[in-house]
Amino acid sequence: MAKRKRREPRAGEQSPAGVDTPPPRRRSGLRSEARFLITFALVLAGSFALLAWRPVNDGLVEPFTGLVARASGVALRGLGQEVVRSGTVLRTARFGVNIRNGCNGVEAMVILLAAIVAFPAHWRARLLGLAIGGLAIQAVNLLRVVALFLTGAYLPRFFDAAHTVVWQSLVILSAVLIWILWARRVAPRPAVAA
Repeated sequence: MAKRKRREPRAGEQSPAGVDTPPPRRRSGLRSEARFLITFALVLAGSFALLAWRPVNDGLVEPFTGLVARASGVALRGLGQEVVRSGTVLRTARFGVNIRNGCNGVEAMVILLAAIVAFPAHWRARLLGLAIGGLAIQAVNLLRVVALFLTGAYLPRFFDAAHTVVWQSLVILSAVLIWILWARRVAPRPAVAA
């Protein structure tokens, strides 16, 4: 005769001995979180290594930085600044700045890329998130370059703090915020019991 298996109490129920049973451990949640972190770290490291490679930097990043300088120059001229652009340098009689790596928004876009690629979602949602998120980061970065240029021209003693503390943080935080908004939108909804 087969032995009858005893039913285990569910989480929160009392066992026959009157002791509460702990909720079961969710190992799959831990695995998905670890998978996200590992994928995020690998994509981030790989992307930064690729960007540091001279042919990619010279052929892709530098021309992109030139476009950032051009857009910033147009915005500054729209604000009445007599800006002259030469490559990645913006200059007036009062102030000049060279837009370099770290000031072009590429690092924030790489952080967004790594987070979106690591998150479980359909590729169409990922591509849309990258496109819209990249544009949003560049809008924030354009505001950053314009604000920093004006700070350097009219409030030069605040330029270093604004450059390294305020705006660098804001651009990175914008990437994180964009990812959070995107992830909340595409995350699978838990099934609701009827």
